[in-house]
Amino acid sequence: MVCAGCGKGTEKLNSHCPCFERTETEVNENFVGIDNISFENYPRVDGSTSANVLNNMVACKLLNLPYVWFGGGGMEWGVGTYLENIPEGYKDFFRERVKTSQTHGAFMNLIDGDADIILTHRTISPDERAHANDVGVTLTEISIALDAFAFMVNKSNRVQSLKVEQVQKIFTQKITNWKEVGGNHASIQVVTRPRNSGSEEVFRELVMGGIEPADFPYFMVNPMWEVLDVIVNTANSLGYTFYNYKEVIARRPCNEVPVIAINGICPVEETVKNGTYPFISEVHVAIRSDLDRNSMAYKLYEWLQSENAKTTITECGFIPIVF
Repeated sequence: MVCAGCGKGTEKLNSHCPCFERTETEVNENFVGIDNISFENYPRVDGSTSANVLNNMVACKLLNLPYVWFGGGGMEWGVGTYLENIPEGYKDFFRERVKTSQTHGAFMNLIDGDADIILTHRTISPDERAHANDVGVTLTEISIALDAFAFMVNKSNRVQSLKVEQVQKIFTQKITNWKEVGGNHASIQVVTRPRNSGSEEVFRELVMGGIEPADFPYFMVNPMWEVLDVIVNTANSLGYTFYNYKEVIARRPCNEVPVIAINGICPVEETVKNGTYPFISEVHVAIRSDLDRNSMAYKLYEWLQSENAKTTITECGFIPIVF
């Protein structure tokens, strides 16, 4: 797989962007977890849809559970274990302790004391911070991994790259037709997500840089998988998501949902690592600032930043941050 029209980050042109080409990760026989962690004392973990795989794989590895990838047939892919591997009395463990309340729900649960630790693709939003201030809560957040924030088009679209300012003009409706950016004469069908969703808030901060985007109510969709479905079924559409979600969880390859280059640069692993791709997002872990430093939740928070977590982060398709 190669990138369509990339000026950097690939050697071949005129095909779809490969971005992160996932390979099987060897089992790490030297895996080091957290001393004395158990089903009984495992923290209440929550997070975004895009962090679901990582949260589940971490739980399986720390609890020494065999795990499998499952999904397909229109389903999002995930990581889990068979029920027989879970001890009696903890059969509801993954429903009760490792949740996916989506980004906004996870932040609200953390602030309200219904979660101990969360993993998301963004930091706290203004609305969530206002709620935290109202209830006297502050959060501690740190980045543990890198991902690409990617723009996708229908596979019939001949546009291969957009400049950052062109993306901003499209989302402020200063550019409304594909012919203005080298495409066919057709109206651009913009696909967006609601406020406080993970990808929408990252889009506003990372891509728009404070520029207020226009409203596009016709193609505002809530679940992340629906963004990809709209793009597949709408010839002149443009949407965004986290690349790891697209490739690892949704598993919509670039010959089905192409990713376009930004400033001629594709979000390949090299350009994310060296910072040349313009839109690099981060996976964050967050806790309440008053969390007991002796708690298992705080030990998990520390472990996720350690060298011991990097193999697991990589196995989930992210790029670990070097501290």
